[in-house]
Amino acid sequence: MSQASEALRTIARGARLGVTLGVGLVALTLSGCKKPAPAAPPAMQATPVQVAPVTLNPVPNSDTYVATIKSRRSSTMQPQVDGNLTRIFVHSGEAVKAGQVLMQIDPLKQVATVQSQQGTEAQKKALYLYNQVEVERQKKLYEAGVTSKQSYDQEVQAFENAKADYESSVALTGTQKEQLKYYQIRAPFAGVVGDIPVHLGDYVSPTTVLTTVDENADLEAYIYLPTERTSQVRMGLPVEILGNDGSVLVKSAINFLSPQVDNGLQSILAKAPIPRTAQTLRNEQLVNAKVTWSTAPAPTVPVLAVVRVGGQPFVFVAAPAPGGKGGFAAHQVAVTLGDTVGNTYPVLSGLKPGDKVILSGLQFLQEGAPVQPLG
Repeated sequence: MSQASEALRTIARGARLGVTLGVGLVALTLSGCKKPAPAAPPAMQATPVQVAPVTLNPVPNSDTYVATIKSRRSSTMQPQVDGNLTRIFVHSGEAVKAGQVLMQIDPLKQVATVQSQQGTEAQKKALYLYNQVEVERQKKLYEAGVTSKQSYDQEVQAFENAKADYESSVALTGTQKEQLKYYQIRAPFAGVVGDIPVHLGDYVSPTTVLTTVDENADLEAYIYLPTERTSQVRMGLPVEILGNDGSVLVKSAINFLSPQVDNGLQSILAKAPIPRTAQTLRNEQLVNAKVTWSTAPAPTVPVLAVVRVGGQPFVFVAAPAPGGKGGFAAHQVAVTLGDTVGNTYPVLSGLKPGDKVILSGLQFLQEGAPVQPLG
């Protein structure tokens, strides 16, 4: 009996030990399958960036118009007589001096006319000289009582008629000689020869355009301003002549305003002189003329600070980091810009003076990224 009881107690202790070992093994197994908690990610490092505050700077209020460059000395050469061209002494684009012969029209017919008139003049001169001698002779005879007063008066009248006839012939000869000069086409002033549409042998008349002569030294920009700007148009307004790439070729100012409005264009003609130093401009050239109406202070940002996304301009500003944790974060702001003024853009909307615009590392920035302003 006692041996049986001891055996039962031994079995019970073994069962309890097995249960305990099993529970321990299960616990150990479960503890080995559990994953450790992930570590917190490290905080992002602030990117050093150059910044510049938005400031107020003078910004012009201007408009650009198409203007025409015109020379104050430009001439269309047309003959004053009819005839065939026998000589062309110049070529297109050649620089000529004042009075230089450009072309010649066949003068033979006019030369013959001059020679004929000179012969007539010589005849009338001989008659005039004869009557001059005769009137002196009749005067002496009259004073000596040999001839009557009537005979003397008749000789005086004949002399006066011959004198007037001779002087008229001299004047007509001079006119025919002047007419002969028209057969040579001369440059009215120093300039550059334009296109020459005629050829040797062509028959020309006063309606024929032979060529043009333009002087590029005294040029003006003809600008037609809309009547809506009437209240702002005044003498002395600044004008900039722009090249095809937008660069400023010439700076000038309005020195003439038409007192009348062009009915066809409903515009006002304004002129601005072109300095002689502007060698790149030519007569009848079309250019862009920027007229500045006024200048006022406005916020500006450097051109390098602007990025475009889908055509919309943006800038990044260094704004205080959210959450009150201190530091700065990049904030992307959509802006409306005006035309460039030097290396800056006028800001029409989106920014205010004092905002810190980021200038460097723009390609690496994103909204909310921590930054460290350096400027």
